[in-house]
Amino acid sequence: MLTDPSVPSHEANYIGGEWTAPDDAGFIESRNPSVPDEVVSEFPSSPREVAREAIDVAVAAQDEWADMSPHARGGYLRDAAAFVEDKREDVAELIAREMGKPVSIADGEVQRAVDLLNYYAEIARDYGGDAPPSGSENTHAYTEREPLGTVGLITPWNYPIAIPIWKLAPALVAGNTIILKPASSSPAVAAVVAQAFDHAGLPDGVLNFVTGPGSQIGDEITKNDDIDIVSFTGSTEAGMYVYEDTAAEGKRVQCEMGGKNPLIVDDTAGIETAVELTTAGAFAATGQSCTATSRVYVFEEVYDEYLAALTEATEEMVVGDPLDPATEVGPKADEDGFEKVCDYIKLGREEGATLHYGGRVVDPDGVEDGYFVEPTIFTDVDHDMRLMNEEIFGPIVGVMQVSDYEEAVELANDTQYGLSASICTNRLDYAKEFVGDIEAGVVKVNQTTTGIEFQLPFGGMKMSSTETYKEQGRQAIDFFTHEKAVYVTHVMDD
Repeated sequence: MLTDPSVPSHEANYIGGEWTAPDDAGFIESRNPSVPDEVVSEFPSSPREVAREAIDVAVAAQDEWADMSPHARGGYLRDAAAFVEDKREDVAELIAREMGKPVSIADGEVQRAVDLLNYYAEIARDYGGDAPPSGSENTHAYTEREPLGTVGLITPWNYPIAIPIWKLAPALVAGNTIILKPASSSPAVAAVVAQAFDHAGLPDGVLNFVTGPGSQIGDEITKNDDIDIVSFTGSTEAGMYVYEDTAAEGKRVQCEMGGKNPLIVDDTAGIETAVELTTAGAFAATGQSCTATSRVYVFEEVYDEYLAALTEATEEMVVGDPLDPATEVGPKADEDGFEKVCDYIKLGREEGATLHYGGRVVDPDGVEDGYFVEPTIFTDVDHDMRLMNEEIFGPIVGVMQVSDYEEAVELANDTQYGLSASICTNRLDYAKEFVGDIEAGVVKVNQTTTGIEFQLPFGGMKMSSTETYKEQGRQAIDFFTHEKAVYVTHVMDD
């Protein structure tokens, strides 16, 4: 049960404008990773039939919603944004309790959700097609966008409010109806999204929220004939399953998946800046971001200075209760993730890497039984090690010495992933070359690999993405619509 009354939990699905729980369903418990004995919320472990009901309701609401003007649809987004903004502090605390993100970082995620809703509400004001001049006499040529129909959204636990909103906001503006299936470990935060639109008076059936196992709810979303389009964010393994399953049904599909994101530090880089980029990118939010920095390639001329400064900065990072505003590194979100990180620390040492700093399980005051691991730095790494190739999703970074720019880029690209990458440099030629040389969908210069702006498109390359359509920015509308080319000739008979 939620203990904070300011963020109500219906502990139910939201279907057709009603909060309901199946009579015969069990419940999914989400637990506080700082205090695992504390149950934060319970939501239905819904069977497949509930997903079918939600899809039927969404399909029935489709025509009326599509016929509404984009301006009117955008108004619901503004009202939902106002609801989330009003609950900002409470929702940030709920994120910290349900999945362990430090409240200072969770607050930024909530603000991002508000900004995304308002951004797409503004896009709705000039939503439409283009009207290039026709080459034919007496002809008016233009394009017109139409919604694809009913959308299935499958979202992860690590950004439990921002990712659902950056998917559903453009989908709603485009005129689609939605089935939202959140991760089972953070349903209470995702439920706030449904609460916000319920409070905004969104027409019944336009947005439906269903909790349950992926084998039931997710599988129904990918295979049901009445779902026209699917957007997924999660692991590469799960994403490829969703992609293959959905594409086989002839649906439009978009999957954003894992990353193994590199940072290059050259011999002109400001060491203080390079260290800030590393600690923020690798350890903030406990490394639980698909864009987190996990590999650092440092020019040999500055390697020793950088490593000493990185070690000092990492030692000073505050690991503790995510509800404490001073905390920089919270717990892993659940026991499985915690054990995975511990296993990789053990594996790194077995592979021959040097555990340069961290790697210990810690018991911060007040949360002694939580899933806390120190920020961890490995050195003397070989590029073939699993530590340097597999996504860990935890506060672990491997630091490797390189001789020059060419070696750094070659190693940075030597991965199955291609989500985000950054270089720390004061050389203009390296900065310009890096943009073209690096194989990543998000390219940064003197910035963290994490952190993206919602007005720009987001998506990876290689096994980080299906590379079908981009998320966020105006380009997100492309995924959720079909664009018709229209030619109208005015016939003038004598």
